[in-house]
Amino acid sequence: MNAAEIRELFPILDQKVHDCPLVYLDSAASAQKPIQVIEAVKRYYEWDNANVHRGVHTLGMRATEAYEAARVAVARFIGASSEREIVFTRGATSSLNLVASSYARTVCSEGDEIVLSEMEHHSNLIPWQQAAKASGAVLKYIPLKSDGTFSIEDVEQTVTNRTKVVTVSQVSNVLGIANPVKQMADIAHKKGAVLVVDGAQSAPHLKVNVREMDCDFYAFSGHKMCAPTGIGALYGRKGLLEQMEPIEFGGEMIDRVGLQDASWKEAPWKFEGGTPIIAGAIGLSAAIHFLEQIGLDAIAEHDRQLTRYAEEQMKRMEHLTIYGPTEGRVGLVTFNLDRIHSHDVATVLDTYGVAIRAGHHCCQPLMNLLNVGSTARASFYLYNTEEDVDRLLFALQKTKEYFKE
Repeated sequence: MNAAEIRELFPILDQKVHDCPLVYLDSAASAQKPIQVIEAVKRYYEWDNANVHRGVHTLGMRATEAYEAARVAVARFIGASSEREIVFTRGATSSLNLVASSYARTVCSEGDEIVLSEMEHHSNLIPWQQAAKASGAVLKYIPLKSDGTFSIEDVEQTVTNRTKVVTVSQVSNVLGIANPVKQMADIAHKKGAVLVVDGAQSAPHLKVNVREMDCDFYAFSGHKMCAPTGIGALYGRKGLLEQMEPIEFGGEMIDRVGLQDASWKEAPWKFEGGTPIIAGAIGLSAAIHFLEQIGLDAIAEHDRQLTRYAEEQMKRMEHLTIYGPTEGRVGLVTFNLDRIHSHDVATVLDTYGVAIRAGHHCCQPLMNLLNVGSTARASFYLYNTEEDVDRLLFALQKTKEYFKE
């Protein structure tokens, strides 16, 4: 199935914006949903809508079965050893906050270190700032080169025997580069630290295997990989999840409750208090099945080729600056048109039906390093084509002409 055929499975793409066919190039922010996912969520609400882990009636049992089947699907999708290592969350942000608030605050003490990079999304930065403040740990940053990348030697020099946590995005949401997470896991483990991977940008585009990666925690969001918003997952090694305390308390995460104290269920259910995101988990399972049918390797190759094509064409355009390394981008190109604010670029592109992202992309420290206030970002996914890229280039040329007048 090629990109044009896949595109037909996404109803939202069959529309016009400002009388122009929609070209959606903002999948790094949130991907569109295929009819299979939409129908799965609709079917749950029409036939199986009930709470999970509670009722013994038919609807409750069907909902519980579908919810737990989604956990199995996630475990398979990322190569976890067991579905018991999968915690459903609202997304990568919630997953990372769980690790920072539960794990890091208990293992870190005064003078310990949390190592990360300046390219991190705010969701993989601010939780660690708070963990450091709460525990007395210090934040250490892997030095970045001028193009935003870092070397494995820089990682080795930054991680020490005082390091308790190393955390990094597998793929940068600004630069599109894939970081050497397996090598980083080796370095972290030699020093007695854990590796936390932000997989928000990698799970949609790359075949992920957390065991081969040897990470200790892996966080990702469903909405960037064709699933509904408000659902994601945290992978954690079983032994680590067992030693962690929940950070939300209430119904369904308990074992026994007395007037003065309570005890918790086993992981992962102790982290899923209250009514969980049932429809979202079912939609995530449908999205995983959809992506697996197409093939993650095929998706990765398509995204690489399309990104390479876009970068090659954009490099030919005068007064356009591309940020990041020259090779190896995963699914996106970040750029600026000289003397034109990125918000203005995105606004004019929208009049031609082309949707891109503009701003600091929740990466203000990286923007400071690049010496820019904001950038424009075109991001690609399995439903995009070279024609979409050509439409982007046409709209960019029109933008330049508009501001030249």
